[in-house]
Amino acid sequence: MKFCIVIPVYNSPYIREVIQDILSYGYRVIVVDDGSQTPIDAHDLNIELITHSANMGKGEAILSGAKKAKELGFDSFVSVDADKQHLSSQIQKLTEAYEDETIVIGNRDFEQENIPNSSKFGRKFSNFWVMLETFKSLGDTQSGFRMYPVSILELPLTNRRFDFEVEVLVHHSYRGGKIKDVEVECYYPPHDERVSHFDKFWDNLHITLLHIKLLMQRYLLLRGWLWR
Repeated sequence: MKFCIVIPVYNSPYIREVIQDILSYGYRVIVVDDGSQTPIDAHDLNIELITHSANMGKGEAILSGAKKAKELGFDSFVSVDADKQHLSSQIQKLTEAYEDETIVIGNRDFEQENIPNSSKFGRKFSNFWVMLETFKSLGDTQSGFRMYPVSILELPLTNRRFDFEVEVLVHHSYRGGKIKDVEVECYYPPHDERVSHFDKFWDNLHITLLHIKLLMQRYLLLRGWLWR
């Protein structure tokens, strides 16, 4: 197993802090700047930097990082958000649980303070739909703290924003790939420190429509009317 870290970022004031913390653990880092209004100044940091000329979505940023990881000879990568929520000390838990062609999800502790009820509901809602679509019971299908094989580049993915993180799980499962989750610690900042580009109306609408489409695909697969 040869892995690196991929950090998708859009307008995060904490990006240098996140990068420096991960580098202190000796990991190779790929940062994908998804069209931030203020370009990332990383000339003094030992990282690979990819810059999108416009905001293309978190999913597109992760796929750009996956392509670069593959070019550099890595067979897998850990995705880490740029908002300080995912702790560098927990990366090892994902890598220790990883097996070939497995997506490992960091199952965040949602019993701590500062976690909005809307986030708790959103996770339960997502977990329920993904269980129907994959027949797998997972604890945190909304977590962006994951280890992926670079083979996700071969999946027929059509969504590039936050809905990507659901679609990639379902299509990986359809192809016979393994998915597992491990308990991880995380930092959930107070409201005034929180960085989120999730639009509660539009992104939830896109995710709901995606679940409807995926359920239809699951039905067609079970009937033998659709190829994986």
